Amino acid sequence: MTRPAATTSSTAEASPAAGSPAETPPAAETPPVPGAPGPTPPGVRSPRTGPGGPLLLGVRHHGPGSARGVRAVLEAERPDVVLVEGPAEADALVELAGDPDMRPPVALLAHAVDDPGRAAFWPMAEFSPEWVAIHWALDRGAAVRFVDLPAAHTLAADPTWGDGEGDEEVAGDGVRIDPVAELAGAAGYEDAERWWEDVVELRGDGDPAAPFRALAEAMGALREAYGHGGHPRDLVREAYMRLQLRAARKEFGDSVAVVCGAWHVPALALRTTVAADRALLKGLPKVKTGTTWVPWTHRRLARRSGYGAGIDAPGWYAHLFTAPDRPVERWMTRVAGLLRAEDHPVSSAHVIEAVRLAEALAALRGRPRPGLDETTDAVRAVLCEGSDVPLALVRDRLVVGDVLGEVPEGAPAVPLQRDLTRRQRTLRLKPEAEERELALDLRKETDGDRSRLLHRLRLLGVPWGEPAAGRTGTGTFRETWRLRWEPELHVRVAEAGVWGTTVEAAATARAEARARDATALADVTALAEDCLLAGLADALPAVMRALADRAALDTDVTHLARALPALARSLRYGDVRGTDTAALGEVAAGLAERICVGLPPACAGLDPDAAASLRERIDEVHRALGLLPGATGTRERWTGVLHRIAAHDRVPGLLRGRAARLLLDEGRIPDDGAALLMSRALSPGAPPPDAAAWIEGFAGAASGGGLLLVHDERLRGLVDAWLTSVPAGAFTDVLPLLRRTFSAYEPGVRRTLGELAARGPGAGGPGASAPGAPGFDPVPDRERADAVLPLLHLVLGTEAPA
Repeated sequence: MTRPAATTSSTAEASPAAGSPAETPPAAETPPVPGAPGPTPPGVRSPRTGPGGPLLLGVRHHGPGSARGVRAVLEAERPDVVLVEGPAEADALVELAGDPDMRPPVALLAHAVDDPGRAAFWPMAEFSPEWVAIHWALDRGAAVRFVDLPAAHTLAADPTWGDGEGDEEVAGDGVRIDPVAELAGAAGYEDAERWWEDVVELRGDGDPAAPFRALAEAMGALREAYGHGGHPRDLVREAYMRLQLRAARKEFGDSVAVVCGAWHVPALALRTTVAADRALLKGLPKVKTGTTWVPWTHRRLARRSGYGAGIDAPGWYAHLFTAPDRPVERWMTRVAGLLRAEDHPVSSAHVIEAVRLAEALAALRGRPRPGLDETTDAVRAVLCEGSDVPLALVRDRLVVGDVLGEVPEGAPAVPLQRDLTRRQRTLRLKPEAEERELALDLRKETDGDRSRLLHRLRLLGVPWGEPAAGRTGTGTFRETWRLRWEPELHVRVAEAGVWGTTVEAAATARAEARARDATALADVTALAEDCLLAGLADALPAVMRALADRAALDTDVTHLARALPALARSLRYGDVRGTDTAALGEVAAGLAERICVGLPPACAGLDPDAAASLRERIDEVHRALGLLPGATGTRERWTGVLHRIAAHDRVPGLLRGRAARLLLDEGRIPDDGAALLMSRALSPGAPPPDAAAWIEGFAGAASGGGLLLVHDERLRGLVDAWLTSVPAGAFTDVLPLLRRTFSAYEPGVRRTLGELAARGPGAGGPGASAPGAPGFDPVPDRERADAVLPLLHLVLGTEAPA
């Protein structure tokens, strides 16, 4: 619950919701806080919530009870100016909060102009007291000012400033205190959140100022006991806030209201001199900053990362704030609607019983009314029938929620953000907080533009979309993306703004810079693929120059093999997207030729780990050559390479077996040729570990070898004959290798192989290929086979040839 004014770490959250040690406060009808009251510390004025002096309203950030109390007190007192905890630079943006197109949750974003990655957020939800205070002032014509330490100072400060380390005034055990937890403990509560709900959120209407008085007195006692409570940065922030409060009182008199974290109230009421406060601010570092409003999400409010607001149930809090009456009944109705939409049977009787159970649980537990714990228990027991599976859906969709705020077009933004917004609007790609899947047909102009935009953003380090495995086939004209907009992406866009003012120009400049800096050949080939996918024709010349330079200097065949697949994919995509890839094809052909020359020597004399790594490269090159257009000659040379590897005795068994399998699959060797290679590899003179490695390469699960053994009795017989001939002394060395191979097969394949082994040699299999195998004719009956063709034409919707 501690909240220093801001932070210098990238994309940190300085939320008025994650407040200072205990940015906690009031709501309605809160009784005095047990164990906290005490005499006002020397030199401190008692905070006022009535006539005579400024109003000091200590709140808990993102607390709906605090928000209700702030609105009621402001309506009763009607001050001329409202001072809100937040970066002072945001004064220029306050009018935008009243724009009809502004929809919370939103956040103030401040970033260093020369280093956009150094940024901080101040999130606000509909139920945030600061947001309520701003809107009250705008609606009533009162002035609004942000009075926290300027972001220019907090973003320039040392990131460790204010960590409390080595400070004698930190709470007794040397750690920061949580004021709400301290007050809850004094009241006999183990759970601070539950205490807060009981004394603030679940209380009925009463004196709206009572919670502010009680919290101010309690925080005064805590500040007297713990000082800054492990937050030395707060002393500087509070000095600045006192100066701003003095300036407002000089201008407006006592018609001033301050809305800040309750932890700061005693410090703002402290009697200090102007000189003392200015001395604390002297010499602070400073950077040039930019500020704006950005959309935020409920899910982000619930995340405790960096400077996160750290509330567990923003959806529940929003419901408590907006429900005009009968909040439990309305909540259960929403839950029932969600479950029904997901085909979970829920009736009106379920809702009635759930409400009754929640109220009964609250009475048994001594709570003023049902809270989140009681409603959750009732939902699980009645609406979810005791299952946590639908309950997880309720927590995700309602307790947290996927609400994404909106900001008006007039909000300040870097040029790159404005261009991205225009592209999103043109392509009808609305940013959404909830993850969704987007299927694209690249043959359509709009889908092609969408794909290029998403690929360009990924190249810029703005991962709005992530490629996903498609559900409609493997054709190159289809793409599937998973999209989710996170608030931090606004910072990523600001960081990428240094590369250009439009998405295309920035992505082009970024690609050219990466091409110049890349040292590995595979990195350049991957970059070339990215450029083709993103449609960055202007970046390709620089990338191609870097690619040609790296390819000419790199002599490691494994590096070449790792680089070729990306080039092959690029050529394939280039054909679909209409991109000129002639130069890329020349480089790919050159790499393929060098791989064919250098691979056989590279395969000799490898240890098992190196052989396993090189097998992956061989598989990748084999697939890549199948994609290269017009590479018939190269593929023929590759076939010769596989023959040399399969027959070379100095090549590890794993690679020889894999080469033999690739040749067999491509029909480059007859069945008896594969049997001959197997018999040689599994001959009694072959070392058992090497023979087992050959089996792994030839019949491993990755290559579908299990089905091959099931359907080819000759090869299965060879394996069986070799296995039974392994000497007893060597069998224990071979067994782990064989177990690794056969355990990776599908359960059905293992079961079938076991049944065939139990039957003994000559039993045949589902597709035994040996002549005379039971159930199979050595000569296919074409007439019987053709009988299925009419049915196939009917299913496929094609016409049978005349």
